[in-house]
Amino acid sequence: MHAAQREHIATVMQVADQGVQARAAWRHEQVIRDSWHRCVHQHRLDPTRMQEAVILPQGQLREHQDQMEAFLHIARHGLETLYQQVAGLGYVVLLTDARGVTVDFIGDLQIEPSLRKAGLYLGADWSEAHAGTCGVGTCISTGEALTVHLDDHFDATHIPLTCTTSPVYDAAGHLKAVLDISALRSPDPKGSQGLALQLVKVYAQHIENANFLHRFRHDWVLRLSAAPQFLDVNPEYLIALDASGRVIGHNRRAQQALQADARQPLLGQAFETLFETRFEHIGRFVMAQPSDQRAVMRAGGRELLFLSATPPPPRPPQPRGQLERPVPAPLAALNAGDAALERQIERATRLVNSPVSLLITGETGSGKEFFAKAVHASSERRARPFVAVNCAAIPESLIESELFGHLPGSFSGAAAKGKRGLVQEADGGTLFLDEIGDMPLALQARLLRVLSEREVLPVGATRPVAVNIRVIAATHAPLESLVRAGRFRDDLYYRINGAHISLPPLRERRDLAALIQRFLQGRALLPEALARLLAYRWPGNLRELKNVLDCAVSVAAPQGHITLADLPDLPDLPGVPISPGMPGGAIGTPSGTPARQSTGDDREGAALRAELQAAHWNVTLVARRLGVARMTLYRRMKRAGIVPPNQRD
Repeated sequence: MHAAQREHIATVMQVADQGVQARAAWRHEQVIRDSWHRCVHQHRLDPTRMQEAVILPQGQLREHQDQMEAFLHIARHGLETLYQQVAGLGYVVLLTDARGVTVDFIGDLQIEPSLRKAGLYLGADWSEAHAGTCGVGTCISTGEALTVHLDDHFDATHIPLTCTTSPVYDAAGHLKAVLDISALRSPDPKGSQGLALQLVKVYAQHIENANFLHRFRHDWVLRLSAAPQFLDVNPEYLIALDASGRVIGHNRRAQQALQADARQPLLGQAFETLFETRFEHIGRFVMAQPSDQRAVMRAGGRELLFLSATPPPPRPPQPRGQLERPVPAPLAALNAGDAALERQIERATRLVNSPVSLLITGETGSGKEFFAKAVHASSERRARPFVAVNCAAIPESLIESELFGHLPGSFSGAAAKGKRGLVQEADGGTLFLDEIGDMPLALQARLLRVLSEREVLPVGATRPVAVNIRVIAATHAPLESLVRAGRFRDDLYYRINGAHISLPPLRERRDLAALIQRFLQGRALLPEALARLLAYRWPGNLRELKNVLDCAVSVAAPQGHITLADLPDLPDLPGVPISPGMPGGAIGTPSGTPARQSTGDDREGAALRAELQAAHWNVTLVARRLGVARMTLYRRMKRAGIVPPNQRD
């Protein structure tokens, strides 16, 4: 224990013994001393403890995230924009739920171990009852924005940290979340965090207002400000009304300004009790009028406010009994009964028309592009182009002009008429970036600008071109590991990872038998042939399954059953789990040979090596069997450390 920690513990204990007026703690603000007192006398925390942060297991974290999934998608843009403002200063951005559990995080993954140890990471519990005085926990207890700086923290383990937080409220005035920017180290003066406090308050309000406007997009929405200049773009107060003119929602600032008595909530009050005009006359405050001509007096003549009213859009008729959103047919067709895949499809269904970027992960051949196409076909963009870009297949020298296009004569060999890039080709539709982990670092910065600004600058051009695209990215590679290794930009990773869809490998799917029958389109399959297919580990996943069944259909007698002899050779691949859908006694790992526990990278490398050995190191044959380009296969061999025998020393 360091001397600073011993001194800090002694100060906290003096406050615990003598109360919040203890002289040793006078240099700390009253809100901090009050929190220390709560920690000892209400939460029963021991000042002498040195407790490292507790990170919730992934399953428990997912439960917290699922309970506020829609809000997280809305808040994500605010977190990304705030991080762009503070990333160069050593901060991370955290969003916690109302219980203090970190449900979203943006930070420098190259220092991930330090961030995780300090609790500045996903799943960390920062409630005051658990972590003591801290930015998040004390913000939850007080309901106010604040900075907990260095030895303001209760637990001596946390005194190197500076944490600045602001509450985010829902439309009923209840705490919804806490926005936090924290750093592992900071200059000593607490005043050094003044700008951080203002920033976090501004972005917390942005997130709160965005959530409010989404929640009441089908109702009357009133925007109010003391001045007309920013009334329509950044109002101070937001109020939602039902069709009869009663308040059904408000933001925090409206509650603080317009709720005269805490015993009489703003919710449920009539429009006429708040303003000196009738609800029937609200039409003159619609946004069609100049903002400086939309003034209204608060009831009692207390204040003049400028008001902008947005009427509810006409609602389409809702069929009776339709309580849940049905799964669109293109997405429903991807599944033949697997529960894990069904959960991913349900998540995607809620996001088909969202502007949030999707990141689809899964092993090679697990159907990432099929999934992306199904999302596109299920969305309002389905009449516009779906443009797929394989970032691993385009030569590095051409990928810039292929993506962004070029003007005539902009470089040696450029087409005389110039060329529209693939990003522009996707305008109005969906841009699918497959194997984005293989994109060169130099181009990642340009792609980030496209995603942030929704505009593209062709090679040789001086003016950008606006594009309206939905971005879906996919990879089989662990992007977080690439970020830590410096091979992938962290800001691009956070931008494309608006929502994460994880596809299970074929060997783990419970609907394998049904998929086989679906691919065969009515052709009969003998039981021993089905057992062999169910026992195989499918390193190439859906793509390999399709190729194997196409081959079997071609070899089998016309209109006859497909037998075991009709199947191509399927090598046993040790170290890869057998499909859980395999019936007992089917061909699989030899008896007495335990399957080792390994990572996804190990399994894929072992599977790829076995495929190459079975094909006598014929790279062209394996690439055709897996349905990938030879250059892609060579990249994967290099990544897995696989060297053909004829190239070994």
